[in-house]
Amino acid sequence: MITLITFIIILGLLIFVHELGHFVAAKKSGIKVDEFGFGYPPRIIGTYKDPKTKKFVLVLPKRGKGKKQLAAVAGQESEENFPATVYSLNWLPLGGFCKMKGENGDGKSDPDSFSAKKAWQRIIVLIAGVAMNFVLATLVLMIGFKVGLPTAIDSQNKSYAKDQKVQIMSIATDSPAEKVGLKIGDQIVSINDKKLENVTQVQKVIDKNKGKEIDLKIKRYNENLDVKVEPRKNPPEDQGAMGVGLVETGIVSYPFFTSIWKGITATFNLTIAILVGFYDIFKNLFAGNKIGADVAGPIGIAVMTGQVSKMGFSYLLQFVALLSINLAIINALPIPAIDGGRILFIIIEKIRRKPISMRIENYIHTIGFAILILLMVVVTFRDVFKFKDIFINLWNKII
Repeated sequence: MITLITFIIILGLLIFVHELGHFVAAKKSGIKVDEFGFGYPPRIIGTYKDPKTKKFVLVLPKRGKGKKQLAAVAGQESEENFPATVYSLNWLPLGGFCKMKGENGDGKSDPDSFSAKKAWQRIIVLIAGVAMNFVLATLVLMIGFKVGLPTAIDSQNKSYAKDQKVQIMSIATDSPAEKVGLKIGDQIVSINDKKLENVTQVQKVIDKNKGKEIDLKIKRYNENLDVKVEPRKNPPEDQGAMGVGLVETGIVSYPFFTSIWKGITATFNLTIAILVGFYDIFKNLFAGNKIGADVAGPIGIAVMTGQVSKMGFSYLLQFVALLSINLAIINALPIPAIDGGRILFIIIEKIRRKPISMRIENYIHTIGFAILILLMVVVTFRDVFKFKDIFINLWNKII
C-alpha cells in the first residue's frame, strides 16, 4: 500500500508540474484556460473567479449530458460560457490537466484562443511542460545534493561523503556473479566474513581466491543475503574473475551554494545520458537488433518505486529526478499526440506557410495516441509477467 501511495504521489507530481508549465505559459500568452484541474475527472468540486463581482463561484460536479450539463451554482448551463478559468479538484489523483481554449484548432477568430496565436507563442506554450519537468528535476537534485545523494566516490567528493560502501555497478553475461543471482546495486559487505571498505580490498580478496568458493555477504535494499560464488581462474580479457564491475559509493552532501551548481550540472549530465540511451534504443529498433535497454511501463515503474523507497529518501529523490527528465525527453520527441508532435506540425505549418488541415492533423494525432496506448499495454503485460512473483505474493497476502 505504501508503494502504491508513493507511486501515485510521484506520478501525480510529475504530470501536475508538466501541466502547470502549459498553464503558466498559456496565461502569459493571453490564452484563455477553460479549466486547470488537479487530478482527472470525474470532478469533486471546482471554482472560478467572476471578473465582474471579483468573487469566487462554486462549481459542482457535472450533471446531465453534452452542452446542457449543469455545473455551476451561478446559473451557468454550459461550461463553455464560463468567463474565467475553472480550478477543479478531481477524483483520480494522477497529475492534472490544462484545458485551453482552441487547442483542438477551433476559435481561430478569437484573440484569446490557442489556435489564433502566432507559431512561436504556441511552441512556447507546448514546450513549457517539458521545461517544467527539467526545472523539477533540477530542484529535486539541488535538494538532494544538500541533504545527501548516493554518488560514486572520487578524490573530489570524498571529504563530503558518508556511509561509504562497495556496490556492483555491472554484471557480465554468463559470469559467476550472474549465475548465482547477484544484481546491479548489491552492496558487498564482506567476503569470507572479512569486512571490506573499498574496491581495492574487494578486488585483492577475489584475486587471491580464484578457483575457490567464497562466501559473500550481500546487502540488497534492506535485506541481507549470503551468497556462495567461485571466481574464475581464467576470465575473459574484458572481465574480472567474478564478472562484476565495482564502484565505491556514499551519501554525498554539499554546502548550499555548491548543491545548486551540482543540481544544474547533474540534470545536464543525466539528460545527455538518457538521450544517448534513447538513441541506442531507436538505432537497435530500426536495425532489427535486440534492444539493450530495459523499458518499463507503469507497473514496472511502480515496482521500481517500491524498491527505491526501501533504499531511503535520498535514493527516492534521485529516482524522481530521473523520471522527470525521462518524461521531459519523451514529451519533446516528434511523435503525434504528444507535445513534440504538435510542435512538429507547427513547424511544418511555418515551412508550408499555411496550416495543415485540422481534420488530417487530428487524424494523425489519434493514430499516434492509439499506437502509444498499444505500446503501453504491451509493456504493461510484459511487466506483469516480469514481476509476476510480486503480484502472486500480494494476492496471497490479500487471501
